Amino acid sequence: MQRQKIGILGATGMVGQRFIQLVENHPWFEVAWLAASDRSSGKPYGEAAKWKLDTPLPEGIAKMQVSPAVPEGAPKIIFAALDADIARDMEPKFAAAGCAVISNSSAFRMQEDVPLVIPEVNADHLPILENQSWRRESGGYIVTNPNCSAIGLVLALKPLTDRFGIDAIFVSTMQAVSGAGYPGVSSMDILGNVVPYIKNEEEKMEAETLRLLGSRVGKLVTPLGAKMTAHCNRVAVEDGHTESVSIKLSKKATREEILEAWREFTPLAGRNLPTAPAQPVEFIVGDDRPQPRLDKNRGAGMTASVGRLRPCGLLDWKFTVLSHNTVRGAAGATLLNAELLVSLGKLQPEPAAVLA
Repeated sequence: MQRQKIGILGATGMVGQRFIQLVENHPWFEVAWLAASDRSSGKPYGEAAKWKLDTPLPEGIAKMQVSPAVPEGAPKIIFAALDADIARDMEPKFAAAGCAVISNSSAFRMQEDVPLVIPEVNADHLPILENQSWRRESGGYIVTNPNCSAIGLVLALKPLTDRFGIDAIFVSTMQAVSGAGYPGVSSMDILGNVVPYIKNEEEKMEAETLRLLGSRVGKLVTPLGAKMTAHCNRVAVEDGHTESVSIKLSKKATREEILEAWREFTPLAGRNLPTAPAQPVEFIVGDDRPQPRLDKNRGAGMTASVGRLRPCGLLDWKFTVLSHNTVRGAAGATLLNAELLVSLGKLQPEPAAVLA
């Protein structure tokens, strides 16, 4: 397959840097355009960005000039890593210009005609993008991936929802500081501390989880009809969101039946995509697992790790789930959505002359 040229909006931020890292050796995509704030525009990327990842900044990317964040001159495939307020204004401009905007922002996740997608969970929601006015007028569209706290939870819940149904969900999160971006949370606020508040996080987690597990009927997605409550906390961990989960099932299930549901969860939509893990959900045996330090990079950071499955005295079952928040929960999720769109013929290579 010819590698398709992609652009990155918000390229200097933490998620933008993850995009660069993940696409560097990708078989289907290559970075051809970088855009960030006005203060970065016109500078070489290596000068504009404070590279914070544990792999070297690619030399070619370091020399690439940061472009203005406008559609003119941009590729037709855009990976977006923007704050919601900025995305709300900027992403529609790129979609209106005929770009496929594959976004990590929360700005349009709950809009009726914008798909909120995890390929292994709800690839069948993608057709609602055809209802977007941008799609009709220019061919462009917006597709989003979920909040970093929702995505690991939903991967763990999907096989249980399909087999047994879920009536109620309780979750308490311990979220890594990288989820706040850079410079993120002050060291004086987080070291030796837990911050029991992340703005809008609980609301997003509750709404997005139920939408992702919902059903598409025609042009609309009906959320899962379960009750849910979320408590979201910031903790002094670099990467990896850990979540304590309790659930009430619609149909009673044994421990072995639940483990079997996770073990056999190999959905068709995730197969043969370069970034998809072989096992989307992996159960780890051990009273003290999963842990961010030990388990966040399973499946190259794309696997949701679960453990500590045991009866719940309030609901039915409780367990722990861990996912890498800036890989599976952000840049990797966007990249996987792009791969799914390619596999469905929704991302077409543009003529080389367009980017000449």
